[in-house]
Amino acid sequence: MSNISIFVGTVYGNAQNVAEQAQSKLEEMGHTVTLFDDPLIPDFKEAENICFITSTTGQGDFPPNIEFFIADLRDQMPMLNGKPFSVVALGDSSYGDSFAQAGREVYELMLELAGSPISELKIVDALETFNAEEEVLPWIETVYKA
Repeated sequence: MSNISIFVGTVYGNAQNVAEQAQSKLEEMGHTVTLFDDPLIPDFKEAENICFITSTTGQGDFPPNIEFFIADLRDQMPMLNGKPFSVVALGDSSYGDSFAQAGREVYELMLELAGSPISELKIVDALETFNAEEEVLPWIETVYKA
C-alpha cells in the first residue's frame, strides 16, 4: 500500500474534517497516511503520494494555514518528478469566478511541479453537497484502491 501525505487548507474546519475522514478511510484501506495542516517544504519533498484537500476563502484566496506554504512552493519549485498527486477543491459556486479557486490553483501548481495526477481535480460545491465527505470518501475509495 501507499504512503500518502494529505495537505489541508482550511478556514472554518470543514476541509480539516473532510481530510481527517479521508485519512481514516485511507488507513482502513491499508494505506499509511500523514495529515499536514501546517506544512513545510520538507514535508512536501518527503511525501511519496500527495493529496491536497483545500477550501477557498475570500475572493479565490488560499486558506491562511497554507497561504505561505503555497507561496514557498511557487518560489522554491520543488519538482515532483512524476510523484502521484490528487486534489480536492471545496467551494461554493455562488462565489462565481473564484469558485474553488484555491484547489484549482493547487492542481495547476502540482502539474507545473511535474507531478503525475492520479485523478482529475475533484470539486465539491457546498451549494449541492452539504456534507462534503459524502462526495469525497467514495472518490477516495475509487482513486486510491489497491
